[in-house]
Amino acid sequence: MRSISLLVTALVLAGCTSLAPDYQRPAAPVPAAWPGASAAADGALAEPLAWQQFFTDARLRTLIGLALQHNRDLGVAALNIERARALHRIERADRLPSFDAGLSSSLQRTPAGLAPSGRAETIRRHDAAIGISSYELDFFGRVRSLDDAALQQFLATEEARRSAQISLVAEVASAWLELAADRERQRLARETLDNQRSAHTLIRHRVESGVASQIDLRRAQTTVDSARADLARFTTRVAQHQNALALLVGAPLSAELLPESLAPVAAQDTLPAGVPSQLLQRRPDIRAAEHRLMAANAHIGAARAAFFPSVTLTASGGVASRALGELFQGGAGAWAFVPQIVLPIFDGGRRRAALDVAQVDRDIAIAHYEAAIQRAFRDVADALAQRGTMGEQLDAQQSLVAATADAFRLSDIRFRQGAQGYLEVLDAQREMVTARQALIGVQLARLTNQVTLYRTLGGGWA
Repeated sequence: MRSISLLVTALVLAGCTSLAPDYQRPAAPVPAAWPGASAAADGALAEPLAWQQFFTDARLRTLIGLALQHNRDLGVAALNIERARALHRIERADRLPSFDAGLSSSLQRTPAGLAPSGRAETIRRHDAAIGISSYELDFFGRVRSLDDAALQQFLATEEARRSAQISLVAEVASAWLELAADRERQRLARETLDNQRSAHTLIRHRVESGVASQIDLRRAQTTVDSARADLARFTTRVAQHQNALALLVGAPLSAELLPESLAPVAAQDTLPAGVPSQLLQRRPDIRAAEHRLMAANAHIGAARAAFFPSVTLTASGGVASRALGELFQGGAGAWAFVPQIVLPIFDGGRRRAALDVAQVDRDIAIAHYEAAIQRAFRDVADALAQRGTMGEQLDAQQSLVAATADAFRLSDIRFRQGAQGYLEVLDAQREMVTARQALIGVQLARLTNQVTLYRTLGGGWA
């Protein structure tokens, strides 16, 4: 009982000490406010919205759900979590003694020249025992530090999966909007081609009537060919963006799930950005970087513990006999207790180098953590800067579209009345088409900005 009490006491004391440095979160290397932030941007961070609440289009929500089920990259991220969880269980298991049961038999012959009796001897031995094999008493926290490091790596992997999920949701939404915009451009190109063909027919009739010249007919033909090329180009882009969306979803796309036109997909036109420090509580990539920093901090504790003596226990108890039939009879009890203390004396600087590596790894992890915060700050600041001028860009572009459309209408009237040549009509039409294409781009940027801001603020990953 006294031996058992000593063993229990040793197990309790083992692992109570850690030589890892006290962890302190590094200060965020970013300003306390967004550049040129408004009062709304500096207010409280909005409550996190799940993507099912943020995105309003039922078809888009269906595609996002399919992507979360079938996307291969996200599947790899989930498998990485399972792997990290298993590695943590391995490290945690080292903090407890491992009990094994064994049954063995041996037969040994000693020649007469070596036997004490001067006669050849054959020795049989049968053993059945339960014991502990090389259990380390973690007086200096080496095993505990390795366990803590494995736990932090597991948590970092889990945060990395959440970050991958947020990115996937945003990528699917952005690809959806890109496809919708290209369909709008394709529709505009088809409309322009129809108009150009109609104008070409009109001019051909006027040439045949002697009212217009062959130059006007050739100019009309160039506009038809240009419109045909634009239609082919946007048809290709529609197919390419549809393929990109299918790759993100990881499954074939049905036609009813594809967007018909460019339209709002988000529940909120604007999102309060809060203050930069609140990103530490929201962005999973920053939390993952901090967990990796904490793992590196724990590895320093393990490296420091290697400088101190290690104490291991090997113990077994059971029965032994020469004959198998006598194995479990009275008086066959056997036990062994082998404590071992190893004191490091000289290793050529190996332990010192290992500690230096652990400390440098911690410094690298700090740099990665600070860089993650700075990248997050830039992501949000860029999205806020774009949002700040998006309304003005949209108003200006809409006004430009209206002006160029009116100019084209008036120019076409003057041409039909014979007051001007067809070249002025072509210029006015080209400006109108260019303005309408640019308007589609501005509308796409405005909608994509909502998705980007939602992602950069660590939008709901549930």
